[in-house]
Amino acid sequence: MSGPYDDIIDMPHPISAAHPRMTMEERAAQFSPFAALTGYGAVIKEAARQTVPRPELSENIQDDLKRHLDILEEHISESPEVMITYFQSDRTKEGGSYVSVSGRLKRIDHARRVLWLDHDICILTADILKIWSSIYPDESCCAKVR
Repeated sequence: MSGPYDDIIDMPHPISAAHPRMTMEERAAQFSPFAALTGYGAVIKEAARQTVPRPELSENIQDDLKRHLDILEEHISESPEVMITYFQSDRTKEGGSYVSVSGRLKRIDHARRVLWLDHDICILTADILKIWSSIYPDESCCAKVR
């Protein structure tokens, strides 16, 4: 039995000198579904992301935080190890999230109301919810996040 392609059936697969061979991923991408609404998935994901409202601290808690900051300032030359939980405002939505960081305290800038930790971590004192350090006489944190 002979057919119209008998003359090329045993020839090697042609290799282009101008175009490199596609990877399996690139070949598969040709057949992936078309995304008519580009970015829609990201919008849905952003809308579903949860934030928490900024907490209101009582005067007692604010006084505790100030007292703990004063103790830290007395020991600033020792670069004490601290763990701080603070409120970080969200850039795109109302509210924010609680962030905890650990590091060595480098300085307290009273004019700007900022704490500087190692690795250039900068925290506004107004955003601080909890502070812990081993230098405190009582081993407790300052504020309870509700």
